[in-house]
Amino acid sequence: MRVVVSIGGSVLAPDLDPDRVAAHADALERVAADGCEVGVVVGGGGVAREYIETARELGADEVQLDRLGIGTTRLNARLLIAALGDRASLSPAEEYDDAAASLRRGEVSIMGGVTPGQTTDAVAAAFAEAVDADLLVYATSADGVYDVDPNVHENATQYAELTPAELVDIVLPMSRNAGASAPVDLLAAKLIDRAGLRSVVLDGTDPSAIVDAVLRGEHSGTDVVPTGTNEPSYWTGTR
Repeated sequence: MRVVVSIGGSVLAPDLDPDRVAAHADALERVAADGCEVGVVVGGGGVAREYIETARELGADEVQLDRLGIGTTRLNARLLIAALGDRASLSPAEEYDDAAASLRRGEVSIMGGVTPGQTTDAVAAAFAEAVDADLLVYATSADGVYDVDPNVHENATQYAELTPAELVDIVLPMSRNAGASAPVDLLAAKLIDRAGLRSVVLDGTDPSAIVDAVLRGEHSGTDVVPTGTNEPSYWTGTR
């Protein structure tokens, strides 16, 4: 099975904790050792936001701010590469073709950001589409997709399963509200819908959740299942 895992920067490196990065590397190694082809996209998290806010106060324009964010995602990606050692690509791929080539070599293929104006949520969806992934996993600091922001609304309801089109409909109003927290951004949701990508949004702060979701389809997050899609045959065995 070919899987792309998007790991938020706030999940992988909310601070510079080598044990946390090593735990995520171990989870990815377990998935790869089970026979999966693994691509990873790493976000920037709080560190990126701090750089961006500081640069904004210094008068940087939006493209400069985006490039700072991209640079931070690639630093986080290099941390993960260091933890994975020989399992991983030598450096973060900066183009989708390079990331796909890394997969073909049997490496854990790792990317950060790619293009100004595009989040790593969208990069992960584009990567998954480019390599025809069987599964796209968003390992976030939230435990799934809700009808409203659960950090603001105590009565927020989690969705167990959605179609990609329903995901777009849910994310769209969140993307219009200042300060709203969407589980994935609107462009990523539209790419998932366009490509018909089977996806999972889950709480990735415990790296074992990634292993359970990829190898067995077991998780407490939200499944995004294209209409007419069957459960991956990879999950029908005993793992």
